Amino acid sequence: MTLRFYDTASAEVRDFVPLVPGQVSLYYCGATVQGMPHVGHIRSAIAFDQLTRWLQYRGFRVTAVRNVTDIDDKILAKSAASFGPDFEDEPGAQRNEEWWALAYRYEQEFLKAYDTLGVSRPTYEPRATGHIPEMHALIQQLINRGHAYPALDDSGDVYFDVRSWSKYGSLTRQRLDDMQGAPDADPRGKKDPRDFALWKGYKDGEPTTASWASPWGPGRPGWHLECSAMVTKYLGTEFDIHGGGLDLRFPHHENEMAQSQAAGHGFANFWMHNGMVTYAGEKMSKSIGNTVSPAEMLEIAPPRVVRYYLGQAQYRSVLDYQPTSLPEAAAAVERIDGFLSRAGRVLPGAAPDSFEATVPGVAVPEAFAAAMDDDLNVPQALASLHETVRAGNTALTDGDLDAAGQALASVNAMLDVLGLNATATPAADDQANTALGVLVEAQLEARAHARAAKDWAASDAIRDTLAAAGVVVEDGPDGASWSLKRG
Repeated sequence: MTLRFYDTASAEVRDFVPLVPGQVSLYYCGATVQGMPHVGHIRSAIAFDQLTRWLQYRGFRVTAVRNVTDIDDKILAKSAASFGPDFEDEPGAQRNEEWWALAYRYEQEFLKAYDTLGVSRPTYEPRATGHIPEMHALIQQLINRGHAYPALDDSGDVYFDVRSWSKYGSLTRQRLDDMQGAPDADPRGKKDPRDFALWKGYKDGEPTTASWASPWGPGRPGWHLECSAMVTKYLGTEFDIHGGGLDLRFPHHENEMAQSQAAGHGFANFWMHNGMVTYAGEKMSKSIGNTVSPAEMLEIAPPRVVRYYLGQAQYRSVLDYQPTSLPEAAAAVERIDGFLSRAGRVLPGAAPDSFEATVPGVAVPEAFAAAMDDDLNVPQALASLHETVRAGNTALTDGDLDAAGQALASVNAMLDVLGLNATATPAADDQANTALGVLVEAQLEARAHARAAKDWAASDAIRDTLAAAGVVVEDGPDGASWSLKRG
């Protein structure tokens, strides 16, 4: 077994060897909770969930950390707007909403989306506001080492001195003199316009609840500092993997790496970034109306189909959304589920329509494992999954129950790695689905009796009634099977 991942910092695919044998430390950027989750947030979470699941399958004990940025300029601005005429009446929005209440409300929306789409909860999910002392300590380290300074205009800001760190720009391979100024604070208090804020001094008009005492005056942390302080607390000064969306490479991750390494930390051994989601080949933008949200996707398709679509591309590639994307994903999931359902009715001890966890000890096919070891090549892994489904169906048709049973176990093992077992029908719907299954099976039994008696009119009438109710009936050598019509 050789795991290989693309490292953004070195711009190459490298062998992955964890810092501690048998253990993997992973940090990936979570949400700034100032609005509803967008599709890019969810794609990133699914990509790093797939990584976590594969590492666990390979026998590693994974400590995963996903932060929550619950204090930020955007959060404060949106809260302030709720008190004025610029209030944006979006779903769930509330007038006169304090910043901390707004942040908590949107944090719950993210958790709901993650849970619905089968994203495993991380080991730790720290909030920025819970780690102010750690941030103060990191700032002081940087000041002591000559890499940070209090603002020159007595504003209470503290800045990272980018010219003091010769490696600044190395993550994204940029020259400092080619960079634009950091827009996070008024440049008049900076030595260089590119210096970025570690601490933001309190300003008149801001809520006092969004301010903490510090050695440099009351204020709040800068965005980049938050992640460096939290990852160090939970994973130490050096850890295995830092992940996030491609759009975070600069300035966020560049600044994280600079301030942490300048403080004397080894920081991340690997940097992994997932690609963006586009709409018909163009960048998604609210201004031109070509966006689609996770909530909108879930109105079109079930969670397992949405997860399949968002997780089907290689994580570093662009994922392009088209009007046909979810129907195509639904067809792929239906082929898988059709085999699971058919095998569940034929194989001894197998439960029909079961999406439960892998049978202990069952290995995924070698082709699937080779694909996942190779920088999480999910498209190739899915090809192996569908090939196993085809082989399982062939074995069922031929009456080879041993081969069919092996295929069923392998399919479930692969689904578990991909997180497609974790988003089965919600428990709240179990009773309704059980009742539906009993009623449909009774109709199919009546139809089988009609066919045995060559009463074709009655057989066709039952099939037509089920079709009108959205139930698709397929006849095969093992009898009739059924599924719900999608879309």
